[in-house]
Amino acid sequence: MQQLLNFFFKNRTTVLFLILFLVAFTITTQSHDYHKSKFLNSSNQISGSIHGVFSSVGNYFNLKKENTILLEENNRLKAFVFNSKTGPLDTANIENKFKLTPAIVHKNSYRYLENYITLNIGENEGIKEDFGVITSKGIIGIIDQTSSNYSRVLSILNTKSKINAKLKNSNHFGTLGWDGVHHNSVQLNDIQDLAKIAVGDTIVTSGFSYTFPENIPIGRVASYELNATKDLYIINVQLFNDMTNLRHVHVIENLDIEELETLNPANE
Repeated sequence: MQQLLNFFFKNRTTVLFLILFLVAFTITTQSHDYHKSKFLNSSNQISGSIHGVFSSVGNYFNLKKENTILLEENNRLKAFVFNSKTGPLDTANIENKFKLTPAIVHKNSYRYLENYITLNIGENEGIKEDFGVITSKGIIGIIDQTSSNYSRVLSILNTKSKINAKLKNSNHFGTLGWDGVHHNSVQLNDIQDLAKIAVGDTIVTSGFSYTFPENIPIGRVASYELNATKDLYIINVQLFNDMTNLRHVHVIENLDIEELETLNPANE
């Protein structure tokens, strides 16, 4: 206490000046509307700036929650699209043949001949082998292994990957594979030489397998040529997905797969 008194005594002139300045400033702002309005505007600007900073910080920390909400909504809308007979949002005609589960890419490889993607969901979320995996832009692969909390995806950038695909414009179908060369393109093989093909044509899933619904985007025709026997096309497909930059994905479950496999046990 004595030290505090000594401080005020030694700085009595400065303290007195500050007190008188505050009194004069208060009287001036209260007695003149112009000064009062200027003071309030300045205070509001400072207060608004401070609130803006805190709001930005709060929004940043809420991004994860907002992204989760958006992913779940996107997941729900995609389920409508895959299950509806007559239109994307025609809930009266939904048969519920496909279930979608949102997931996050935990690990991704694309530099090898056999590339895999790890997701942050597994058997605890009902994930099983042979479920398809897509993004909002198109397919990325098929699940080939699962654990309790994770699952591994056989990427389309894997020389072992084989997926049924077709030309969207003509419905000619073949097998989608990867030659191990470029991470932004795959090859559609076994397309009959009678098919009409043009650079820029869209390639989509055929719907002939149990893994993917029909017409999920894959990519566009970048180039094409006949094989050695001149009866089948080899088509280079520029992928819609950037396989080097994957984050939010959807896992697709065909709810009729057991019934279909009972009828067609040898189907691929």
